[in-house]
Parts: sequence; structure tokens; C-alpha cells
Amino acid sequence: METFNFLDLNFLDILDIVLVALLLYYIYKLVRGTVAINIFIGIAIVYLIWKLTVALQMELLSDILGKFLGGGFIALIIVFQQEIRKFLLMVGSTNFATKKGFMKRLKFMKSDTIVTTDVENIIAACTTMSKTKTGALIVLERNNNLELIKQTGDAMNAEVNIPLLNSIFYKNSPLHDGAIVIEDNIITATRVILPLEKGIDIPARFGLRHRAAIGVTMYTDALAIVVSEETGKISYIKNGEFILFDDTDHLIEMIKDDLE
Repeated sequence: METFNFLDLNFLDILDIVLVALLLYYIYKLVRGTVAINIFIGIAIVYLIWKLTVALQMELLSDILGKFLGGGFIALIIVFQQEIRKFLLMVGSTNFATKKGFMKRLKFMKSDTIVTTDVENIIAACTTMSKTKTGALIVLERNNNLELIKQTGDAMNAEVNIPLLNSIFYKNSPLHDGAIVIEDNIITATRVILPLEKGIDIPARFGLRHRAAIGVTMYTDALAIVVSEETGKISYIKNGEFILFDDTDHLIEMIKDDLE
């Protein structure tokens, strides 16, 4: 009697499945929390419907969907150009092959991820600066290497604490201009010049700090926290978009989730 083995998998088959799973995971990481996630889900649904129509031999509908998906490749590049740029930056970042960078990218395989950045102290310092309307721009590095950006400022190697953050952004401090970069609870650079994104429309009440924060979060996966010098309001920027929050406790949890 002839038997069929539907699970006849070799090493290359398993490797293929793992690589596809990793690719889909990183695509999800890039589009999570953005409008693009809805487009991504929509494309996935259309693709599954197309495969179903092919399996059911519904030739007319499968032909229409097949041409739609085949001819939409250029449209996908246009729609996802920002996410594709971030993906290429992630793949080509110089710290990708390092042990630290490699472990960061495998952290989703762990049951618990420890966030080393002291988000509570960062937000506490921002709250203090907010009361005195002291402008501040803080960039939190994640997977993408920010070495080129950090080279525009002054190198620093100091652990995050409230007095240090307040002194850096103090109006008469020589370090208050520009942004600071924090990596794993270490301030690695001050007076950093961030790329300004001019092709965006933001409310007039937001100044250069907010525009710079949008720029760095559009071209990398970094997170940015801005304290407005005009209003004292604290803004959180991710993927080039302002993230709304109800209170500082909610903001702290949101940042911790994004750093995981």
C-alpha cells in the first residue's frame, strides 16, 4: 500500500521557512504602529484570496487577482518606500554582525526582554524641563546604527540620570543645542545635528526640534522625545509620526514596549 508523506522536509526546507518567518517578522516590526500596517494586511488578504481562487480553479477571478498583484510591485515600492528604506538600513547597519546587534535581533525569541534604558528617569527629567519650558531633544537608539548622526555632535559616555539630563539642556549650557543620543542607558553623543525633514506638513506650533525628530525617526527606527521650548509640551515621535499619550505613566510604558 502506497503512503504519502506530506512532512518530508529536509534542512533547506526548514531553513527556507525560518528565513521567510524572519522576513515577515521584520516587515511587521517596520510597519507596526503605522498606517502601512493596514495596507500590509490588505495585501496579505488579497494574496490569500488569490491562492484560494487558484486552488479552486476559478480562472477568471484568479487571473484578475494575479495581474493585480503582479502589476502592483512598483506601486508597493512607492507606498512602502519609507519602510523599505528602514529595512535596508537595518540590514546594512554596521552593528548587524556584532554580538550585541545580533542578540538584539534575536530578542523576540526570548520570553522576557529586559529594557536597560532608564525610561522613568528620562521622562522625569523631561517633566522637570517641561515645567520650566526648557527645550530638549532626546533620541533613543534601537536597531539602526546612528554612528553617522552621532559624528555630527560631541562624543559622551555617561549613564542616564536626571541631574545630567537637566544640566545638558539647561539654557546656558554649551551642550543644550542639538540632540542627545541614548543607547542602552548611556548618553553617547550631545549637540547632535539631525536631518530636517522639510517635505512634511506639521502644525505651526511645532518648531525645528519636532521637525528634526520626525526626520531621524523617518530614516531610522530610532525613537525621539521632544520638550517644546515654546509650550513646554512633551512629544513622542516614532516612525515619523506623533504618538499621543494620556499621561507620563502611559508614555513610559509605551516607550518601554517600543524598546523591546
